[in-house]
Amino acid sequence: MQTTTLPTDPTLCPICGGDNRCAMEIQRATGVKQAPCWCTSLTFSAELLDRLPEAARGQACICGHCLAAFQTGQNPNGSTA
Repeated sequence: MQTTTLPTDPTLCPICGGDNRCAMEIQRATGVKQAPCWCTSLTFSAELLDRLPEAARGQACICGHCLAAFQTGQNPNGSTA
């Protein structure tokens, strides 16, 4: 049986599937200039980035919820990391 990898949606967090609020994608979709994305001033650890599916790396931004959950030792579902 052949499996097909679906393209990554750049507006959705590759960890939880929620809206990542990426200003760059909002600008691309609307044509309206946006302020720099919220994520450009934050640090994403290599450990967190390693959790991304290979196909999503460099394709979609992690949302603020998942970043905060990881930094406090939680998974997006609320369990301990």
